[in-house]
Amino acid sequence: MLNKAKKAIRLEAEAIAALADKLDNEFVRAVELINHTSGRVIVTGMGKSGIVAKKIASTFSSIGIPSFFVHPAEGIHGDLGVVRGDDLLIAISKSGNTEEIIRILPVFKRLMVPIITITGEKNSPLANESEVVLDVAVPKEACSINLIPTSSTTAAMVMGDALAMVLLDKRGFTEDDFAALHPGGSIGRNLIKVEQVMHTGDDIPIVKADIPFSELILEITGKRLGMTTVANGDGNLQGVITDGDLRRAIEKKMQLDQIKAADIMSTKPKTISAGRLAIEALNRMEKFKITCLVVVDKNNGNKIVGVLHMHDLLQAKVV
Repeated sequence: MLNKAKKAIRLEAEAIAALADKLDNEFVRAVELINHTSGRVIVTGMGKSGIVAKKIASTFSSIGIPSFFVHPAEGIHGDLGVVRGDDLLIAISKSGNTEEIIRILPVFKRLMVPIITITGEKNSPLANESEVVLDVAVPKEACSINLIPTSSTTAAMVMGDALAMVLLDKRGFTEDDFAALHPGGSIGRNLIKVEQVMHTGDDIPIVKADIPFSELILEITGKRLGMTTVANGDGNLQGVITDGDLRRAIEKKMQLDQIKAADIMSTKPKTISAGRLAIEALNRMEKFKITCLVVVDKNNGNKIVGVLHMHDLLQAKVV
C-alpha cells in the first residue's frame, strides 16, 4: 500500500514539475488579460474540474481580483445572466470538449468576453474558441487505470496558483491588502497590527520624570498595566517603570518620599511601532520575557502613541 501511495505522489509531482517547461508566451498573455480586466474573472468547469475552478476563483478573490465560479450546467438554465461584457472567462476542461462548457460559450462570445482555457488538449473545440490556451496535459494519471482525474486536476490547480502568484506580485499586493481581505480565522489574527489592539489616549500610563513616588504608584495601579511610561514635555519616551521596579526600590529600603520617577526608571525600554504586526510584538515580549511594550512613533522624536500588554494579545487571540 505504501509503495502504491508513493507512486501516486511521485506521478503527480512529476506532472506538476513538467508544467514549468510548458510555460510560454501564452501564460504571459493570460496574465496580461486578467490584469487588465475591468470586470470580474469567471471560472467554470464540470465535475472535478469544477472543484478546481472553485478553488482558483477563491484564490483570485483572496488577492483582490473579483472572481467567482459559474457551474456550466446551471449556466445553461439561466445563471449566465451574471455575465457582463467587461468580464473574463477561465474555462477548465481536461478534454477541451466538455459539452456543458461548449454550450455556454456563445453567450460569452456574443458579449466579446475574452476566454482563457486550461486544458490537456491544445487542439480541442474549447481551445479553438479561446484567446489563450494553457497546456496542462499530463503523461499519466496517478490511478492504476489511468482514468480518474488526479494528476490532471492537480496540474490545472497548480496552473491557477501560478497565475495568481504572478498577478499578486504584478499588482503589488501587500500584507496590508491581505489582512483587509482576511479579517477572520487564524490568518486574520496573525495579520492584526499593534495599532489595532494597543492602549491609546487616556488609557496610556504616563508620568513626568520628576513625579514623586506616591503619584507614581497611583498611575501604575490606576491604569492596571503593571507599568508606566516616563515622558518629557513633548510626550517623547524617556523610560519605563514597572511594578517590579517599585518592589526593588522598597526592598533596597530607599527613601520613598524622596524618590522621583527618574531615579528608578529603565532608560532603555523595549518598544515597537504601531504599524508592526501584533505577532511580532508577541515574539519580542517572549524573547525579552516582558509583558508590555511601549508603542512609539520613531519619526516624531520617539513620541509615545500607545502601550501594548500581553493581555491585549490574548484577548485578540494572537497568542
